[in-house]
Amino acid sequence: MRESPARSAAPATHPTADGDVPVEALGDLYRDGITACRGAFDPAWVDQVGRDVAVAFEEARSRPDGAVGRGPQRWYVEIHPEQLTGFVELVTHPWVVSVCRAVLGDEYEIVELGFDTPFPGAAMQPWHRDFPMPVATRRQRRLTSLAFNLTTVDTVEEMGPFEIAPGTQWDDGADFDHGMFPPRERYPRYQQRAVRKYPQRGDISARSALTVHRGTPNVSSSARPVLVLGVDAPGAGNAAHHDMAVTRAYWERLPPAVRKHLPCPVVDRLEPIRQKHTIEGLVMGAAE
Repeated sequence: MRESPARSAAPATHPTADGDVPVEALGDLYRDGITACRGAFDPAWVDQVGRDVAVAFEEARSRPDGAVGRGPQRWYVEIHPEQLTGFVELVTHPWVVSVCRAVLGDEYEIVELGFDTPFPGAAMQPWHRDFPMPVATRRQRRLTSLAFNLTTVDTVEEMGPFEIAPGTQWDDGADFDHGMFPPRERYPRYQQRAVRKYPQRGDISARSALTVHRGTPNVSSSARPVLVLGVDAPGAGNAAHHDMAVTRAYWERLPPAVRKHLPCPVVDRLEPIRQKHTIEGLVMGAAE
């Protein structure tokens, strides 16, 4: 199944008060493992995000372990909040805040900021989830983390859109390689469920990283950068895979509502992040 590149789903309702719960988004996440808010940000704001991402990528590629491969011509880079001009606007957007609170609780933690970029020539990825299923999810059907994705370009088919198999966030995964890669005999089931996403500049999505998904081949002449914001429920433990930090001067300028959810170290001087969230099974890609 493929979504039309046109905006086929109605925009999610923007919360109007702190107590609002995005019922539609919650239903999407627990049923499909993914939801979205169309037109959440002004495209001009997104264009600045795109410029920040381009600068960060060039810097990361200039040093060892600055970027990690996620398949041929596909790279992931983690950055510090100060490297993103619109960080505060991103994490205080009413829809983002309300989804985090509704799914992860009032004490949710922002643990990851980075971007994934499939360049021209990026190959098909194998079906996968981003980490093994936590015990709380297996036993209690509780989502303990969310990945928010913000495209910096208007996505078209040739760019290799993100493909996801809705509902697979609940697959047990006991026979998955490393708890992340399902056996190939399971592929027909995912292909039957598969939906390709065509977000436009200004759209933002939230998904469970347990929902089985893959990147598709980029046969265009353009890169397709996607910003990633990782958010945990307390105790989820994903912060151990990331090295996000902020300087004291930046910390003091942050609104209290952001500091409350940012458990990263506060330092005198930022050190370049050496990527350690490697997913070995993605390095070679997976032709079908």
